[in-house]
Amino acid sequence: MNPIVHKSGLSVAGLLVAGGCIAGITGPATAEATPMATAPFGAVGVDRSDRGPDKADKDRRGDRADKVRDRRAERMVGIEYQAQPNFFYCGPAATRIALTAQGKTLSQDELAAKLGTTEAGTDSALDTTRVLNELTGAGYETREIPGPVAKPEEVDRLRADVLDALDAGRPVVANIKGTAVDTDGAPHSYEGGHYLTLVGYRDGGDLIRIADPAAPVGEYWMTLEKVANWIAERGYSA
Repeated sequence: MNPIVHKSGLSVAGLLVAGGCIAGITGPATAEATPMATAPFGAVGVDRSDRGPDKADKDRRGDRADKVRDRRAERMVGIEYQAQPNFFYCGPAATRIALTAQGKTLSQDELAAKLGTTEAGTDSALDTTRVLNELTGAGYETREIPGPVAKPEEVDRLRADVLDALDAGRPVVANIKGTAVDTDGAPHSYEGGHYLTLVGYRDGGDLIRIADPAAPVGEYWMTLEKVANWIAERGYSA
């Protein structure tokens, strides 16, 4: 299969499980998503004990202002998409997609050598983090979701990591496993494990844009919680 290349639109992370690559792809091709909407993100409450009503009212107004300031509605990082050319190059392909956002255009073969990729795949997100930092001068960290299902705090951390990374122009490389359904209802099944790249968000991170080097459509949207559960028992570089 020859790599398929196209440009995405511009607009405004201790592991232990083998990385793997694709085991199967299901679902029909779907259209590109439409432009993005807004939604709030973050805002920490204020302790109002032992304060008068006037002070409490001011604090409430301050909370609302903080929520407005923290509202990051949408971001799309410019990348060059390239499909993986074989069943075990998902790690190099996903890493390459992330690197193109920072002007790095190494070949998948070059990245496979750096990642230690074999026909068994790429070992873990530790490897993608290492190579991303080597080639970009640092900024990436490895995050793990150790259990079979992401906990609420792990979903929240993924949201924060994705927003911070993408706002800094760094796509996130995720090591996933299993089947998840995108917002168009198309299932994406990788029972043997897979790597893909998170390149955008909308609705304050409730929806994540995925550049998938093995998917027929190339890119699609998925809810944050589904992405977190897809990463469960594995990890990501953000």
